[in-house]
Amino acid sequence: MLPVAGVLAWFVAATPVSMFAQPGVHQAGASPVGLETASFEIAQHGHQVGTASFSIKRTAEGFDSTSLVKVAMQGLDYALSKNEELSPANALVHVQLSATVNGEAVNVAARRDSAQLLLDISARGKSSTAHLDAHKGAVFMADFDPGALETLLELAAAQNDRDLWAILPKESGSMGPVQLVTYPDQQGKLNGTQITVHHLVATIAGASTDLFSRPNNQLLQAELPQEGFALVRKGFVLDPSAKPEAPRTE
Repeated sequence: MLPVAGVLAWFVAATPVSMFAQPGVHQAGASPVGLETASFEIAQHGHQVGTASFSIKRTAEGFDSTSLVKVAMQGLDYALSKNEELSPANALVHVQLSATVNGEAVNVAARRDSAQLLLDISARGKSSTAHLDAHKGAVFMADFDPGALETLLELAAAQNDRDLWAILPKESGSMGPVQLVTYPDQQGKLNGTQITVHHLVATIAGASTDLFSRPNNQLLQAELPQEGFALVRKGFVLDPSAKPEAPRTE
């Protein structure tokens, strides 16, 4: 089994499919997240195994982000619901996550408390609270959550790809740095229209994920490192091209 970064880690011993470690994306100078709703297909080796969606809207205090995920495949029945409050700068204020993995429940909550972030995790009859540093560039990473990846895009743009962190609801909870590398742009089609596609690679806890986005930071596709999993925005097709040999030098 390969390592799991998110809530599925609680069930890695009981799940006979290899899952993935979590990741994220960017573009400097873009406007902040506005009102957006997006739907994605979850595929393994090109075959659809689930769906995911997110919605981000402005509030008086910043932004509200919600995500829904459903995966149904041999060995894995996974459903997730996440509600998140973000500051005007896309910093995490509060998150509440509920998930079921093969019929067992997982509940996670995170909230800021002064200079700390408190992460409460309940699964398999056990509960724990982790006290983490409250980095302003931290993103709550749940498995198969496209909303988290788009939030990371926005933070990366605002912070020039620096001081980015992933909050991992794994075991008793942890936080790790995110490294982003920019590759040359590619081409794709969104709802039949040719568009320029930014390509980044995000590395968290030693696992790398290819991320593809529009110049305004909209997530289009995420190719996850284990077992051929991918998130693909509905209506998007990435034009085939050879993988670049080296990242772009800034």
